[in-house]
Amino acid sequence: MKKIISVLTTIVLAAGLLASCSKKKDSNVIKVGATPQPHAEMLNLIKDDLAAKGFKLEVIEFTDYVTPNEALENKEIDANFFQHLPYMDSFNKERGFHLVSAAGIHIEPIALYSKKITSINELKDGATIAIPNDPTNEGRALLLLQSAGLIKLNDKAGLEATPIDITENKKNLKFSEIEAASLPRVLPDVDAAVINGNYAIPAGLSATKDGLIVEGSDSPYVNIISVKEGNENDPAIKALSDALRSDKVRSWIKSSFPNGEVVAVF
Repeated sequence: MKKIISVLTTIVLAAGLLASCSKKKDSNVIKVGATPQPHAEMLNLIKDDLAAKGFKLEVIEFTDYVTPNEALENKEIDANFFQHLPYMDSFNKERGFHLVSAAGIHIEPIALYSKKITSINELKDGATIAIPNDPTNEGRALLLLQSAGLIKLNDKAGLEATPIDITENKKNLKFSEIEAASLPRVLPDVDAAVINGNYAIPAGLSATKDGLIVEGSDSPYVNIISVKEGNENDPAIKALSDALRSDKVRSWIKSSFPNGEVVAVF
């Protein structure tokens, strides 16, 4: 019986050791969810830099704004890179999630685009403008339109303004609330659309070249590395943040987006 117990103990200890080794190995893998452009591109750029520090970076691409936060909250990924701070804060409040910012990386100026007009002065009475349907980006779009004098918003509306907060609309503009990812596709069907940078860029749209109104450089909508609360000081996340806030990435941003479609904040 003692021999059997000894054998069983050895097996249990060996299994524990294997599990420990496996856990240690997995801790060197960083799974990051990201939208394709420019976020996944930036991440792929730093894979070798992280490998040199002992970390293997796995990039999982998403094409929407909801799934990567759900995956992060459920610990299916270690971080995500696609959103700005106001959106994450709103998502936490709405869904009861526990996500925090590990680092700010860049700004993608939001802009108003059109396939039918070349100036906001050409907007006709009753024109339809498509805007993102998520709370923070919808408010961001309306604030952009307000900055150009197209509408006025209730001062109390803040960053999460909606069309019902419009107090003045001299052109009687109509608003079509659309999922952010679909805005480039509906652009030909509306008079104009406010489109986020990470969806405008793959559609071949340049904020500075094609935008009728472009967000200013003082934008509070900095794109961030998001992690589950408590993991922001994890060595792997620190290494990821440092690699993204490097001279290499800054130079890549400048050369890849010389017209200011993406602006580094570090």
